[in-house]
Amino acid sequence: MKYLLATALTALALYSAAQTEIKLYPEDSKTENKEQVRLDNDGRVQSISNVTVPSITVFLPDADKATGTAVILCSGGGLMAHSWGSDVVDMAQWLNQRGIAAIGLKYRTRTWGGNRPQPAQNERLDVTITEFGNLKKSNTNPDQSGRPDPSIDNAINDALRAMEIVGEHAAEWHIDTGKIGFLGFSAGGGVAIGAVLRNQKQPKAAFIATIFGPSLIDVDVPQNAPKLFIATRSNHQNVAAGLLSLYLDWKKAGANAEMHLYDDGAGPFGPNDPGNTSGTWRDSFYRWLTFNGF
Repeated sequence: MKYLLATALTALALYSAAQTEIKLYPEDSKTENKEQVRLDNDGRVQSISNVTVPSITVFLPDADKATGTAVILCSGGGLMAHSWGSDVVDMAQWLNQRGIAAIGLKYRTRTWGGNRPQPAQNERLDVTITEFGNLKKSNTNPDQSGRPDPSIDNAINDALRAMEIVGEHAAEWHIDTGKIGFLGFSAGGGVAIGAVLRNQKQPKAAFIATIFGPSLIDVDVPQNAPKLFIATRSNHQNVAAGLLSLYLDWKKAGANAEMHLYDDGAGPFGPNDPGNTSGTWRDSFYRWLTFNGF
């Protein structure tokens, strides 16, 4: 593996498929970018960490192919890194091929090792899917101590700012403001859910999809909640319980929700594994999008 410390220009060069990178906050315009980019053996971006200058990277389909739908991609990585290659670049290419705009969100991350105290054994979450009722407000934060976690709040605020920017550029990017939503993976799913729960401005998400990513904050389903798509594995400790609880919260609120609960493993999954039923999740997600008019 190769490692490098990317400046803003270097980072932009790495995202060759991207059309535009925009910093989320004007005050960051002169801030030095010290993020760390990890490449795979082929020189492709694999992961990004140490993100202190958040941004969005815009991947647009051909204008004559654009459907008006836009997906803000929130990658996984435990809030400590972004699985950028798989969750953003690869996913964006797949979406663009279907006429869907993709917005890769690089939200702020924790530093490796972090300075957040580790929860005691009795404060850690340990819930199977059949024990989903033990969760409080579908909150699947691994640290159940109740201590403030600015990393979660920062990431959610960055997702909210990303939604604002997409709305501001909607006409320019051939995006319908009524067809903007989130797709989050793992911790990024928690970020996306948090943004939906806390958004008080327009535009608001029309849909949210979370792939093995439960809520990391208390869930109070908002009025006129967006349509929800969930995909996870039933044996994924804590995650499956959190997502089942989230699904039921949405349904109890009378909101639209669809859940794909795969029984082919215990952890994260990719999109193209022919040996597992979870490998079909992208096709199910796309059919769900089009069925719902996105």
